[in-house]
Amino acid sequence: MFRIAFVGAGSVVFTRQLLHDILSFPELSGVAIALHDIDPERLQVAAALADRAAQTLGAKPTVTATTDRRAALAGADVVVNMIAVGGHPATVTDFEIPAASGLRQTIGDTLGVGGIFRALRTFPVLRALAADMAEVCPDAWLLNYTNPMAMNIQYLSRIAPGLKVAGLCHSVYWTVRGLCEIIGVPHEEVDVLSAGVNHQAWILRWQHQGRDLYPELDAAIAARPDLARRVRVDMYRRLGYYPTETSEHSSEYVPWYLGHDSEIARLRIPVGDYVAISAENLAEYAALRAAVAEGAAPADGWESDAAEYAPQVIHSLVTGTQRTIQVNTANTGLITNLPPGAAVEVPATLDRLGVHPHYVGDLPVQLAAPNRHFLNVVDLVVAAAVEGDPRHIRHAAMADPATAAALTVEEIWTLCDAMVEAHREVLPEPLRRSPLAAGGAR
Repeated sequence: MFRIAFVGAGSVVFTRQLLHDILSFPELSGVAIALHDIDPERLQVAAALADRAAQTLGAKPTVTATTDRRAALAGADVVVNMIAVGGHPATVTDFEIPAASGLRQTIGDTLGVGGIFRALRTFPVLRALAADMAEVCPDAWLLNYTNPMAMNIQYLSRIAPGLKVAGLCHSVYWTVRGLCEIIGVPHEEVDVLSAGVNHQAWILRWQHQGRDLYPELDAAIAARPDLARRVRVDMYRRLGYYPTETSEHSSEYVPWYLGHDSEIARLRIPVGDYVAISAENLAEYAALRAAVAEGAAPADGWESDAAEYAPQVIHSLVTGTQRTIQVNTANTGLITNLPPGAAVEVPATLDRLGVHPHYVGDLPVQLAAPNRHFLNVVDLVVAAAVEGDPRHIRHAAMADPATAAALTVEEIWTLCDAMVEAHREVLPEPLRRSPLAAGGAR
C-alpha cells in the first residue's frame, strides 16, 4: 500500500485540498495516509476533514493521525511538508519589528528580513525531519511546500544531500492561467517554458499553436491602463519577460519599489498584506474547527482546478503517468548562469522513477542578475545556519535588495539584533549569540 505522510497537517485548509486532489485519482483511493502535527487539536480537525473527503469521493484510504513524527514517517513513500514554525504570532513579529525600523514588507515569507527569520526558525525542524527520514523512510520523496522555498531547498541540499527532495509551488501555473485569461486563450492549450528561482522565475516562452503570445499581452496592457499599475507588469515592460509571482511578492525582491511612496501609490502595493492574510487563515481554520466540533465538517471548500503538484507527483510515482510540472531543486548545471548548488526553479518530468529536472541553460542576462541578488541572500542565510555564524544573518540582510535600499547598515544590524531576540527560543544556540562574539566587528 502506497503510504503518504503529511507533516504539518494542521494547516488544515491546504491539507484538505491536497487530500481531495489525491483521493480524486481512482488509483490513489486506497492509499495509506498518515497525518502529523504538533498541535493535537489541529490534528484532530485535519483527520475529520480527511474522513469527510474520503466519504465525499467514495474513496477508502487508511488514515491515521499522530503527534509522533517518526511514527507518521515510518515506511512512507512520500512525505509532504507544510510546517509553519511559529504560526501567526511569528508572522506578526516578522512584520511589526521591521516596520518599527522603517522597513516595508508585503508578504515577508520568501526574502527580506521576514524570509530570513522564517527560514532560520524552520531549519532546525527540517534538519530533524531529514534525520528521521534517513532512518525510517530513506527512499521516500520529500515534497516541500513550506516557505521560504529557495532557502529551505538549498539548506536541505547542504545538510542532507542524499535526500530526494522536490520543492513545489503553484505560482507558475496561476501566472500562466492569469495571463491566458487576459488575452483570451485557453490555458490548457498553451506551451510554456519558465525558469529562475522560486517566486522570481520568468516566463521565457509562452506560445499557442506555435504563436508567441507576448505581443498579444503587450496589446492588452496598452489597451488597459489598470494593468500597467502592477509591479510585475512594470517589471515585464522593463525586463522583457513576465515574472511568475504576484506583484505583492515581486515588490519585495528588488530595490526599486517599496522604498518609494510614489511607487507604492503608482503600483498599488499593499504594504503589510500578509498579516491580514494570516489572520484570515486563522479565521478560516476556526470556522472549520467549529464545523467539525458540531459534526458538520463541510463536504466542499476545495478548488476543483487548484492543480496542486503533490497529488500529480504521487499519481505519477504510482502509475508511471508522465507529466511536466515546475520544481525547485539544487542547481546541478540546470541554469548555467546561476550559481551551482543554488536552489532553482525549472520544469521537471514526472514518472514512476521520480522527478527529473530539465536542463534550461543560460537565462537572459537581465533576468539572471536579479536572481543572483536573490540567491546571495539565500546563500548567506544557509551559511548562517550550517556554519552557526550569527554574522551571516546580518550579512544576508545587508545583501537583501529591498532592505539595503531602505535602511542604513547600522539600522540593518540593529534590526537583526531585535529579530534574533524576538525569535530567540526557536533559533539554534549559535545564532543567538552576539555577532561581535563570533569574532568580527561591524
